[in-house]
Amino acid sequence: MFRLAMILGLFAATVSAQPVTPKRILYITHSAGFRHQSIPHSVVALQVIAAASRKLQITTSEDVSLLNAATLRNYDAVMFYTTGELPISDQQKQDLLAFVRSGKGFGGVHSATDTFYKWPEYANLIGGWFNGHPWTQPVKITVADPTNPLVAHLAPSFHLRDEIYQFKNFAAGRVRVLLKLDTSSVDMRAPGINPGATEFPLMWVHPYGQGRVFYSALGHFDDVWDTPGIRTMLLESMLWITGQREAPSAPR
Repeated sequence: MFRLAMILGLFAATVSAQPVTPKRILYITHSAGFRHQSIPHSVVALQVIAAASRKLQITTSEDVSLLNAATLRNYDAVMFYTTGELPISDQQKQDLLAFVRSGKGFGGVHSATDTFYKWPEYANLIGGWFNGHPWTQPVKITVADPTNPLVAHLAPSFHLRDEIYQFKNFAAGRVRVLLKLDTSSVDMRAPGINPGATEFPLMWVHPYGQGRVFYSALGHFDDVWDTPGIRTMLLESMLWITGQREAPSAPR
C-alpha cells in the first residue's frame, strides 16, 4: 500500500510539473486605411507579455488570408489592430464569426473599431465603430467595473496620455463597460464631440454566441503599450478570451 501511494504521488507530481500548452492567438495588424506607428511596438509588447505568462503564444501577421475556417482551427482567439475594409471574402467573414460563436475569442485594440464599416455584423462583434477622437492628451480614466479581474488592478482610476476615441453604433445594452473617460479631465467644448455625448467608454467585454470578446480603445502611442497597468490589462484580457481567466461580461 505504501509503495502504491509513493507511485501515485510521483505520478501526480509528474503530471502537475508538465508545462501548460499555451493558448494560441492570431494577431492581425493589416491596415487597409490609416496605419498606426505603434503597431510594431504593439507586436513586441504582446510577444513579451505572452512569453512571460507562459500561457499564451502570439502569431502576428498582416496576411488576412489566414482568416479562414481551416487556419482558425489552429487558434484559440483572434485579435485585430486594423483599419479600413480588410480584403477578405464573405466566406471568410462568416468563418470568423463562426469561430467566435463556437466558443473561441476575439479581441480588438485601438483602431480595430476603425474597421469594416461596410459590414454591419462586425460592429455587433466588436461593439461599435470609431467616430472620431476629440482629444489627444493626458487624461484621467475611470475603472467602471472595479472588481472585474481584467481591470481591478487599475481601480479606481489612472492617468494616461493617449488618443481618446468616441463611437457610433455603440452596443451600450449588450456590452459590459470596464473603462471610461473621466470627462472632468478634458475640455467638453472641444470640436468634434458627438452632440449630447456625456459618456465615453474606452474598454468593454461581452459574450458573442459561446465566445468572448474584448475591446480596448487605448494604444495610439508606443508608451501606452509599455505602461505596466496596461500590460496587465492586456494579459488578463487575453487570458479571458482564451478561456484561462473567468470574469463577468454580462451588461451592467
